[in-house]
Amino acid sequence: MAETQHDYQVQVVWTGNTGNGTASYRGYSRAHQLHAEGKPLIEGSADPAFRGDSTCWNPEELLVASLAACHKLWYLGLCAEAGVCVLAYADNALGTMVEERDGAGQFSSVVLRPRIVLAPGSDLEKARALHHVAHEKCFIARSVNFAVRHEALMTLGD
Repeated sequence: MAETQHDYQVQVVWTGNTGNGTASYRGYSRAHQLHAEGKPLIEGSADPAFRGDSTCWNPEELLVASLAACHKLWYLGLCAEAGVCVLAYADNALGTMVEERDGAGQFSSVVLRPRIVLAPGSDLEKARALHHVAHEKCFIARSVNFAVRHEALMTLGD
């Protein structure tokens, strides 16, 4: 199969000019909006540790959410193809970022912790193995330069 290119266009609009632009470090808000055609806007800010608004999504949270969502989408699709019936899936993912003394930083790891309920009679070993396949195929996990681990907990439904 030939390679296929997919483009994703988003617009980030800074909405945090409180009147004087960036005349001082403390004098502006980190507020912004994320836009994509045909979708609801997302109110964003910086992490509160960096003078952001805790009620808005920050880029670090969005990165962790992207990894968790991508893995989930691959996992559910692989399960459907393999005859493993997933009844429920919820992930409490945790990302760890290390900030250096000069203010730069990077993620050191993300742990995906999905809690999955499978239909009665499902093959638990096959369900576990599909997590590894999902990780190998996840577009976002393949694009980052830090470890993405999985601590899945699977149970059989009633």
